[in-house]
Order: sequence, then C-alpha cells, then structure tokens
Amino acid sequence: MKKVACTLVALAFATLFTACKNETTATETTPENQDLAVADTTPITETDYLYVTAPSGLTLREFNNLNSDKLAVMPYGTKLKVLTNEKNNTMTVGGIDGGMNEVEFNNKTGYAFNGFLSRFFPPEKGTNAKMYVQDLKATFPKASFSTSSGGTASAPTNTETVLLPSQQWHEAFYIAQKLYEIPMAFNFPNPKGKDTETIQNSKKPEQLLTSNLLLERKDNTFQKITYSQTSEGFGSGITISKEGTMMKIEYTEMVK
Repeated sequence: MKKVACTLVALAFATLFTACKNETTATETTPENQDLAVADTTPITETDYLYVTAPSGLTLREFNNLNSDKLAVMPYGTKLKVLTNEKNNTMTVGGIDGGMNEVEFNNKTGYAFNGFLSRFFPPEKGTNAKMYVQDLKATFPKASFSTSSGGTASAPTNTETVLLPSQQWHEAFYIAQKLYEIPMAFNFPNPKGKDTETIQNSKKPEQLLTSNLLLERKDNTFQKITYSQTSEGFGSGITISKEGTMMKIEYTEMVK
C-alpha cells in the first residue's frame, strides 16, 4: 500500500514539473513571436534607428526644447539610435510638425527634432531611383519602382514612379530632392498658404529657361508638389503626391 502511495506522489510531482516547464517556455518565446510581426507602420521603439534628413545637418541639444544648449551638429544621412520617441507634435520647424526625440550620437545623448529624422536611409550621391528602391525593399517590402513611356513620336516622354510606405510629405520631398536633383535652393515648403503657389528658383542656372516649384494645397494641406524645369529642347518634372497609404514620386522627362 505504501509503495502505491509513493508511486502516485511521484507521478503527481512529475506532472506538475512538466506543466511548469511548458509554461516557462511559452512565456519566453512570446516576445520573439511578437517581434516577427512588426510591419512598416509600427511606431518606432527604443531600439530603432532613424536618419538625419536636414540637408545642412541637425542640431543635437541637451534638453527637449529648441532653446537648450547645442551639443553637436549631426550631418545629413547620419544614422541615430533612438532612445525615446516623442509621439506628440509639440512644435513646428520649417513647416514640419514634430517633437524632440532622445537620441544617441557619437557617445553623446541628447535631443533632436524628429521632423528632420526618417526611417528611410538617404540616397547616396549618384544612386538612381531603381537602385535605391531595390535596397530600400530589404527593409520596406512595400516600396516600389516602375517605368512607363508616353507622349508622341516627335515628343516622347519617359516616367519613373517611386512609391514609399509613408504618409509624410517632407520624407518624400527630401528623397525626391536627392534622387532627382531638385535644386537645394528649394527648402521643404510650408503646407500652410494659398491653394496654388509658384516659387521661382532664385539661383536658376543660365542654361535653364524655367525652374520653379508649384504648390497645390487645400485647407492648408498639401495636395501636390511639382518641380519643373525646361531648357532648349528638353524639360522635366517631378511630382510628389499621396496615393492611398503611400507617398508617390513621379519623374518625367520630355523631349521637345
């Protein structure tokens, strides 16, 4: 009788040990499964990285306001580790709404305006749009590149279309500026203003007949941004617009 009782106790103990072991294993693997489900639209976390898009560099400040001491200037394209992401728009700089992210740069910790930070790595000098999107797709599979032809036999057109998984006009503008060489004389325009506005290039080269930026707005919100330039026998246009949940950049060449 004593032997039977001991056997039952041993079986019960073994069952309890197995259940506890299974429960511990499930708890440890849950975070890994959640990490695999991260999508393009998931807000950044404390382990994410962002890239500086400000052409002249971005200031690293001691505290999360624009009046605090400057710690450094971070060059265009710098990859920054994000320690804390400010999700609320607390300020507007250069027509861009945003807040101050806590970031790490060259072993320094400080704050930077996130309106000039992007999830997309910046195009390198000399990189064409097709190459850039191919590299981008490794991290953002929804990004796409396509080409099309049109016009007439005497005035043919070629169009390149880039789709970015973003809703941010300034992100698309800075990428278009680098890929298709929108003159640096044009900063990101203010979304507030007249429904239609044309800005002339104050530093237009002599060989160009026209060089201007056309802004189309509605209720102080961009509908389309178009840069166009013409020279003798040639013209090109770059259009930035929204298409669903994507930002669309179209570059069209026209032979006259």
